[in-house]
Amino acid sequence: MTFFILFFFLIYGSIHYYFFCKLKAALHPSPPVVVCLVLFLILMILAPLLLNVIERQGNHLFVRALAYVCYSWMGFLFCIFSLSLVVDSYRLLHYLAEHLTSRDLQMFLPAPKSLLFITLFISMAIFVYGFFEAREVRIEKVVVKSAKIPSSVGRIRIAQISDLHIGIIMQGERLKKIVALVKVCDPDILVSTGDLVDGQSDSLFNAYPFFKDYSPRLGKFAVTGNHELYAGLKRSLDFTRRAGFTILRGEGRTVGGLINIAGFDDVVVRGGSPETGDSFGKVLNQLPPDKFTLLLYHRPVVAKDSLGAFDLQLSGHTHKGQIFPFSLVTGLIFPMQAGYFNLPQHSALYVSRGTGTWGPPMRFLAPPEITVFDLVPEK
Repeated sequence: MTFFILFFFLIYGSIHYYFFCKLKAALHPSPPVVVCLVLFLILMILAPLLLNVIERQGNHLFVRALAYVCYSWMGFLFCIFSLSLVVDSYRLLHYLAEHLTSRDLQMFLPAPKSLLFITLFISMAIFVYGFFEAREVRIEKVVVKSAKIPSSVGRIRIAQISDLHIGIIMQGERLKKIVALVKVCDPDILVSTGDLVDGQSDSLFNAYPFFKDYSPRLGKFAVTGNHELYAGLKRSLDFTRRAGFTILRGEGRTVGGLINIAGFDDVVVRGGSPETGDSFGKVLNQLPPDKFTLLLYHRPVVAKDSLGAFDLQLSGHTHKGQIFPFSLVTGLIFPMQAGYFNLPQHSALYVSRGTGTWGPPMRFLAPPEITVFDLVPEK
């Protein structure tokens, strides 16, 4: 955890310094303006850490206002940084073209000040679009055919939410709207594949009634994600149970005599490897093999000993990068970062883009989703 924090602030601080250099080179601000700019950037760098401390002390309204400012800035800055890299790549190509052709090509290169304002304008447009995209939760429908679903049942409907990150920003009307969408889907089972919570103040518990008052026919099940640990594992588990979820921690069960559901803690909660921690296969193989087996695990990583022992694994964690082009980075870490994937030995994996947001209250080219799976008999 300490390494993650240090790495985050090293990267985040470097991006701020890059932005400062671009701003200074283009605008040549006066010394007083430079001082104010430096103080603002230092405050924004430290803001996530300050929020973590202040949230524990209460003062919910102030914390939420500060969170919107610092996390909105984080998203806006990421857009600026990404576009600036594109601009700098173009400047490099322009420089090489001039030297290779020995021609004056300045007419194809706008002034630094113009490039800066173009970058800021496009970044703001992306941020505004992303702010609203994060609130337009899509319902993705997947039909899964299996001979293990009795024809007499007809259909078992499962709704998946993932990476809600209930806390400072995800709460109130926004959360109420998501639960309302789940109800419209009318699932037999509701599952949460980790990172349900992300808050550390007592106000977090104002949110659990949204879920507690809703009970699908065959129940609600959840597994932990990495943020359950970051927010405080005991508090997170308490919240999840109060919300009416059955938490699966290295265990499985048969629900309604129709379907097997197994779930495992996230790797950071278990403190081991997703392939060598709890034996996934050992737990899964104890379940009735004639029933459809659903596996819940936060990260889109498949344990080798579980292949063939489950029919469908549901995961999240990646957010599909949340803000493009960050998806290019998450795609390198998790090649199966979003969507449906067929696996060996008749298993399959579905990775949700996530239902909420972490950090910046925005999404760009990675819309949030509630996923509905209709398990139907294979004719």
